Amino acid sequence: MAACTKNEERSAVDEAWAAWVADSASLKIAVMPTIDCLPLFVADEYGYFERESVSVSLYPYMAQMDCDTALTGGWVDGMMTDLVRAERMQQQGTALHYATTTALAWQLLTGHQARISRLKQLDDKMVAMTRYSATALLADMLVDSAGLQSERVFRIQVNDVNVRLRMLQTGVMDALLLPEPQATVARLSEARVLYDTRQTGINLGVLVFSESALADSLRHTQMEGMMRAYAAACDTINERGISTYKDLVVRCCGVSAEAVDSMSLDWKYPGVQPPSPVDVERARRFLMHNN
Repeated sequence: MAACTKNEERSAVDEAWAAWVADSASLKIAVMPTIDCLPLFVADEYGYFERESVSVSLYPYMAQMDCDTALTGGWVDGMMTDLVRAERMQQQGTALHYATTTALAWQLLTGHQARISRLKQLDDKMVAMTRYSATALLADMLVDSAGLQSERVFRIQVNDVNVRLRMLQTGVMDALLLPEPQATVARLSEARVLYDTRQTGINLGVLVFSESALADSLRHTQMEGMMRAYAAACDTINERGISTYKDLVVRCCGVSAEAVDSMSLDWKYPGVQPPSPVDVERARRFLMHNN
């Protein structure tokens, strides 16, 4: 019995070691439970990475700041993020490579309990967002556009997207900025949309890699192969539609099938292209006035 136990323990150790070695050789990407990450989910699920002979491991997080920590700590090589966070990381000394803009978008929503139907009514209200992020930039921009006094709109930091959603559904928060598919879940709970970045041409989503990780020639080659797989996944999703991958969205984003069915049908992924210089400059100006 003792020998059998030892053999089983040795087998478990060997398997764990083999898994660690295999994972250490892969390109590690931090992702969020949001629809902009769908091309990575599709590429991983349907073998797009394998076709490019690259090994990619996706690491899910619920808050963007945790993705930041994973990247700066060297636990991942790249991440899905926004330009404000990426520019701030670079200001703080983490050199980044912008691989592509993404389909990340946000909606400003208010719960039906708040009885807010226009931006002006955000006066003396609480808006959930994340500091030094695209949501903070958008909150400031919308407050200014409504002609409100900045100090009269209370920005509350809530980093976890699902916690933010629940705060709206339970009436704890007056308004907040959410990406998809969480924004659709909110709308199904009778939330009202006051603003949508997709209608304004503001594109702040980005996929970035740590320059220090790409200094390794193997990692750089893996990144090139990964981006080819990413582009192919974008093309396929654009052709077939998000509904084709309903089960994958439900599993990776933690939402219901009803939410996926209720999402906009004209959602498109931009493929691989650099972020707009206008959007990069928008992020830099925001940080200049908020650091």
